[in-house]
Amino acid sequence: MEERRYELTSSEWNRTKRMLPLEHPKSGQRGRPAKYDNRRIINGILWLARSGAPWRDLPERYGKWQAV
Repeated sequence: MEERRYELTSSEWNRTKRMLPLEHPKSGQRGRPAKYDNRRIINGILWLARSGAPWRDLPERYGKWQAV
């Protein structure tokens, strides 16, 4: 994934991903498997927090604003 302003760097992501649940769809959880990967979701949340934009203005590269 290309690193952009307001997003986690590869180094930051490598330190952060250990604290998140596994992304494997058969991890024993109920419900639908995640449509987007954790890094994309976190980057979307960071973009919103740092830009101050409303949820509906979330760029498409982060997925649907309702899912992030």
